[in-house]
Amino acid sequence: MRIIPAIDIINGKCVRLTKGNYNTQIIYNEDPLEVAKEFEDNGIKFLHLVDLDGAKSKHIVNFKILNLITLYTNLKVDFGGGLKSNIDLQIAFENGASQITGGSIAASNPALFLEWLKVYGAEKIILGADCYNRKIATHGWQKSSELDVLEYISEYENKGIKYVICTDISKDGMLLGASVDLYDEIKRETNINLIASGGVSSISDLIKLKETGCEGAIIGKAIYEKRISLKELRELC
Repeated sequence: MRIIPAIDIINGKCVRLTKGNYNTQIIYNEDPLEVAKEFEDNGIKFLHLVDLDGAKSKHIVNFKILNLITLYTNLKVDFGGGLKSNIDLQIAFENGASQITGGSIAASNPALFLEWLKVYGAEKIILGADCYNRKIATHGWQKSSELDVLEYISEYENKGIKYVICTDISKDGMLLGASVDLYDEIKRETNINLIASGGVSSISDLIKLKETGCEGAIIGKAIYEKRISLKELRELC
């Protein structure tokens, strides 16, 4: 299972939110590149980079930070937040993204999202399936829908998606453990490469996610709050 630390960006700074609420913002470092380098120095190879400013707007915002991280580290970055047009996607890939995550766009404009899948291929495009009470949420988690997360993922799997990042918003930033039961259900009902996100608080959580068959696990606040040390992650990697 891949270990994927997260860096969330607001106003160019490394922050974390709780349950996606922008009013709970905590700044952990004003230099995301410094954080990324520290991850790489501890054996990390992958990074989940989220443009939270972009997620609330109608376009990509923090692409310069993406460029700096991919220029000065060898981390393979999946980038999400604010990707709502062909131009946004072009900017993300031109600035070094290895993969992009489409969340809101996949729900609001599936035709465009499927066009990206066709043009760039299933190895480059990740479906962002973020949910609250199993219902898909969009626009920086500010809007909800009536789409069931499992049905949503299954439908996109039938259309060629291979990678899915699934975040249970109720767990995000809470440090109370991941939604293992949900991920186990998704893995039993689909064959996608599932990347779990939200709630990871310990190494034991990562072991449980690996046992469900998750292809990757995203870790955020647990690192910044020192619940999981970079030394532990280095040993795990």
